[in-house]
Amino acid sequence: MNAIEVSGLVKRFNGKTVVDHVSMQVAEGEISGFLGPNGSGKTTTIRVMCGLLTPDEGTGRVLGYDIRRDGLKIKREVGYMTQRFSFYEDLSIEENLTFVARLYGIHPVVDAVRDTLEDLGLSSRRKQLAGTLSGGWKQRLALAACIMHKPKLLLLDEPTAGVDPKARRDFWDEIHLRARSGLTVLVSTHYMDEAERCHRIHYISYGKLLASGTVPEVIAGAGLVTFIIEGGDVIRAARELAGRPGVEQVAPFGLSLHVVGTDRAALESAVRAVAADTGATWHHGETGLEDVFIQFMAKSTDNMA
Repeated sequence: MNAIEVSGLVKRFNGKTVVDHVSMQVAEGEISGFLGPNGSGKTTTIRVMCGLLTPDEGTGRVLGYDIRRDGLKIKREVGYMTQRFSFYEDLSIEENLTFVARLYGIHPVVDAVRDTLEDLGLSSRRKQLAGTLSGGWKQRLALAACIMHKPKLLLLDEPTAGVDPKARRDFWDEIHLRARSGLTVLVSTHYMDEAERCHRIHYISYGKLLASGTVPEVIAGAGLVTFIIEGGDVIRAARELAGRPGVEQVAPFGLSLHVVGTDRAALESAVRAVAADTGATWHHGETGLEDVFIQFMAKSTDNMA
């Protein structure tokens, strides 16, 4: 069964189409990644799904509720974590959670707050003002507030932006732990390592959904070929590769170059010639999700232009 199932979603602002006929499904208990460049429509799509915005066109059900008629019911069963920290900075962690518990009508409030503090490892900091927390602890507080009413679906909008790698890893461990208990998660992210931790991913660019599937499926579907050039004069090699037939991406990785394209024969010919000319070696490489991300961005048109 799907926790999210939407079809043909359209949302416009001031005559501009921000979400352009998006259709997607997220299965119950799945961690689904939502990828795309800034301004691609991820946040707007998420807000439509959780009942904060009404679509101009399209239909959908979230947790079995109609997104047009049942917005209030959806909000009761969804935890939505926004991009910006949105809690009172002059209140403590405990006071912020008490406020959220009262908003949701959770009883008894004291028990709910205590259990949430213990669950997310916040008990020792419960009296600390939210405004004095580091990025990682603010993130933990935001997650605590999202799950204290025991939602069936988490919608997380770039939740790990601005936090250190350790805090990001801890956050994802927590998400996977919740998913194993049946919680469904849709999370937008710019980090490829995070996308690779999702069960499935959906790539949206300038309002249009371009790909959905597991990470291997999306990579395979992009049809990209990757070669790696090492040694020699890689700076000159990068200059010489630019604009050659078959070469669509050239990216330095340390002392090597990743050269990407869709026409294998033309790409290999260019790589072979430039490697010989610059005294480098070359070999076939593995296409990564970042290569696909860049390819999608390069071929998309800005819907706000």
